Amino acid sequence: MLSYVIPLATFPVTYNKMPLAFAGLASQKNYMTVYLMNIYGNPADEEWFVGRYKATGKKLNMGKSCVRLKTLDDLPIDLIGEAIARTPVDSYIQIYETAKGID
Repeated sequence: MLSYVIPLATFPVTYNKMPLAFAGLASQKNYMTVYLMNIYGNPADEEWFVGRYKATGKKLNMGKSCVRLKTLDDLPIDLIGEAIARTPVDSYIQIYETAKGID
């Protein structure tokens, strides 16, 4: 899976000692997946994303952090970029720390 991460040099306090995942792309047998960890960790951004996705007229097939697509034509690339850019690194780290109970 292609992953976009926050490097350990920026944030070394992860539960698994690996860089903190921010977004990812994967290709499964029957579909492709875009993982948006920043959307999963923030209910307000999730609500924004779902509303914006539905406004594209494309069918949303979403899990907790993943958006599943049958074809690349189903991918609203501008919205995905906007969703990733919506959460600055410092804000994402704060969301992660809150979720994990890190002081």
